[in-house]
Amino acid sequence: MPEQRKTLYPDAAAQRAPEKKKSSVKKRAKSRAGMPLLLRIMLVPFLLFIALLAGLITGYSIIGNGSALDVFDLETWKHMYDLVFG
Repeated sequence: MPEQRKTLYPDAAAQRAPEKKKSSVKKRAKSRAGMPLLLRIMLVPFLLFIALLAGLITGYSIIGNGSALDVFDLETWKHMYDLVFG
């Protein structure tokens, strides 16, 4: 019985398969074209830098009970360096 289905409709399965592939290729190509490569490459370091600043400010002001703007003071980092390596 399954052989009869194959012989009765040999082209139906062959016609459906390429249509699915074409639509998935178009979707993939369309999503890649949305953002330029340079922007994608620069986005990751930028987000990492923002996360670093947020972590420094949060850690120094909330956990360390210091002023949030003291994170950007060079004397603060010299003092921490002297505490660790001095």
